[in-house]
Amino acid sequence: MAARKNAVRRGRDGTFEGVKVDSESADAGAARDVHEPAWRQRAVSRSLHAARSRAEQRVQRFMDAAFDLIDEKGTTDFTIQEVIDRSKQSLRGFYQYFDGKDELLLALFEDSVLESAADLHEVVDAESDPMARLRVFAIRLHEWCEPADTPRKRGKHNRRPISEFSVQLAFAHPERVKAALEPVSLMLLDLVEEAAKAGAVNVTDTRRAASLVQQAVMYSWFGNRLIQDPRKRVSAEETWEFCLRGLSG
Repeated sequence: MAARKNAVRRGRDGTFEGVKVDSESADAGAARDVHEPAWRQRAVSRSLHAARSRAEQRVQRFMDAAFDLIDEKGTTDFTIQEVIDRSKQSLRGFYQYFDGKDELLLALFEDSVLESAADLHEVVDAESDPMARLRVFAIRLHEWCEPADTPRKRGKHNRRPISEFSVQLAFAHPERVKAALEPVSLMLLDLVEEAAKAGAVNVTDTRRAASLVQQAVMYSWFGNRLIQDPRKRVSAEETWEFCLRGLSG
């Protein structure tokens, strides 16, 4: 049996990167003679495209099954076997695309981040003033990250279990979590730099300022979990006002 390449990750364009392809096929492609007939190149290209498409569909079925289980259970305490049964695929197929449950949860986390990034772009693009753009970004990001007990405001799935488990993922896979958050991090950095250039905020290190704002907004939910009285929990507006003062806006 041909060796398989590991790790599946959804790219910024929404397609899956790193879908496993037989190493024999990859080696054959690399060694292909530049003078081989065009019909042969087209046939091989179609074959590889079809294999990638099938792989993406199978990966998506595993992810959809896991999201469904999270929505039903309200937790990430599901088993790989439950995912396999729900997706109507095989255990062998699961390990063809994922090293284990953590790898699957990372994929779900990455998928959720991309969904939130698309929504953030939409609300930010609706504003023209640099400070207004920065404010709506912070408020909407807070809504995405706050795993409230009330019905979710954003997203197709229950993100609370994924938000909670992301803390564990950050300890076990810091570089992967950082990479997954990159679309949000870069967007915020651009907004801070835009506001600084317009003179709306006064910061000497925009990258550091953006990092502090992101941490304050994204993880305020953790502090809110320690407050039993909902009326005393930190709101999105309060978090933004705190960040605004820090930015000397």
